[in-house]
Amino acid sequence: MADDRSLVDKLGYAPDARLVILNCDDLGSSHAANLACLEAVERGVATSATLMVPCPWAKEAVALFEGRDVGVHLTLTCEYDTYRWRSLTGAASLHDDDGGMPRTIDEVWAKADLAEVGAECRAQIDQALAWGVDVTHLDAHMGAMQLDARYYALYLQLAAEYRLPVRMSGRNAEAALGFAVRGPAADRGLLHPDDFHFRWKDLTKDLVARRLPRQAPGTVAEFILHPVLDGPELRAYDHDAAQVRIDDHACALDPDVAALFAAEDVQLISFRPLRDAQRRS
Repeated sequence: MADDRSLVDKLGYAPDARLVILNCDDLGSSHAANLACLEAVERGVATSATLMVPCPWAKEAVALFEGRDVGVHLTLTCEYDTYRWRSLTGAASLHDDDGGMPRTIDEVWAKADLAEVGAECRAQIDQALAWGVDVTHLDAHMGAMQLDARYYALYLQLAAEYRLPVRMSGRNAEAALGFAVRGPAADRGLLHPDDFHFRWKDLTKDLVARRLPRQAPGTVAEFILHPVLDGPELRAYDHDAAQVRIDDHACALDPDVAALFAAEDVQLISFRPLRDAQRRS
């Protein structure tokens, strides 16, 4: 029998509770990202992070985040011109002519063999588990697993196999995507936040200020950050959006942002309660 209770009820909160997950994406992508994400969860409002397992600094991230809530940021792209990483499996269809992962999701969708994508994603999750990460959830770098129907079906299959909740597109995404997203997740018993708020290159602080006061009682929302410390490392590899990452680091530590959550009586949680509730059911 389907469980029609609200997510906040499944998590054990009052019916009118308002809950927010603040996830740090791109953990492991650089040393500067690792330090910024750690500061965001230790001293700021962030509650969890997702690990880019193929990246060179992933193992350091695992050590720094020991005992903290970490998911896997399934990685099929490498968007930078001079900073490149490869897949774990080495499958030919997962790489471009440079020998690294493709720079765009369109390149992935045009070239990658879906069976090799599945093997790579499993390898990334299995590697995180082998490193001792108590994986809390799945999401995907640059939306590669969520914005194409074929990849989305695999995304849900992986979540079901590993018994993990997922990042879910916003409530109005289905019309733009052209395929169902929430129904298939529910059919597999997968949990996910009710709402997702993100627009690349919008100031996260402004987005939180706009959306948080409008969050309905009895819902769970996810906001995401891409924190990176400013400095030579970041400036050397990200020539397009370094300021986004600097601003997100500042947002996580901004006392005004923390005060807004307190004033709105919003409770900050991570994906772990969703994972545990999903596994109980």
